[in-house]
Amino acid sequence: MKIGWIGTGVMGGPMAGHLQKAGYELSVHNRTKEKAMPLVANGAHWCDTPAQIAQQSEIIFTMLGHPEDVKEIYFGEMGILESKGTAQIIVDMTSSQPTLARSIYEEAAKLGIESLDAPVSGGDVGAREAILAIMVGGEKKIFEQVLPLFEVMGKTISFMGDPGAGQHTKVCNQILVAGTMIGVCESLLYASKQGLDSSEVIDIVEKGAAGSWSISNLGRRIAKGDYNPGFFVEHFIKDMGIALHEASAAGLSLPGLALVQQLYIALKAQGHGRSGTQALILALEKLSSSK
Repeated sequence: MKIGWIGTGVMGGPMAGHLQKAGYELSVHNRTKEKAMPLVANGAHWCDTPAQIAQQSEIIFTMLGHPEDVKEIYFGEMGILESKGTAQIIVDMTSSQPTLARSIYEEAAKLGIESLDAPVSGGDVGAREAILAIMVGGEKKIFEQVLPLFEVMGKTISFMGDPGAGQHTKVCNQILVAGTMIGVCESLLYASKQGLDSSEVIDIVEKGAAGSWSISNLGRRIAKGDYNPGFFVEHFIKDMGIALHEASAAGLSLPGLALVQQLYIALKAQGHGRSGTQALILALEKLSSSK
């Protein structure tokens, strides 16, 4: 099976690498070519444009940053859906807009191409260790065809419903992550202020009702002063914006999410847009120091 992969960043690179190691023939494209070179060095074919990917792949996966990137890759002048290629199935794994996922599905169908939206959760660790949670929207029969490939990249894979349902599920995930992250950061900020060892605090609280993936993984990075990205602040701001837009369209008010988004916007303004989401504690520290 010939697989095309577009987007070889912090998460996309390892995900594509798992497919390559599993023996699949891989063609790759990335905006910054250097980030795809480890895959090319291991035998992947480099393609200069998404159109070239479409011309030599049966299934195409995309793992990008923003909805604007997704639109360009699929609908741009050299995009996947503008090429008369061999692609039979396209799978967007970007955290993006449910309405965009639906548009891709509808436009692909006109060309006889099947489409799935399949955003993931688990960050860089989940991508490297192939333990991602993958939430999928589209046609059930197409999901079942692609499932063996999903299982190479993730541990928990669920079919959520019609086109866009995967993205709606990821919105639910990000709403929950936002609330959890402010709790993690405020908890560890308090621990530090009281003279406690943050790592020791994590050791005990993660075993009880306050346990979560965020405190066990990102909390430990905070304790080490490690703000390198597993998931970029600027991408999380994007996801929260999508969630707030979708909530408003559904007549919902999500004040907690709105507050966390504003704190992350302040963090980005402090120069941390490309830091990991755990860097939120820096914005909270600045707020505390200003009192």
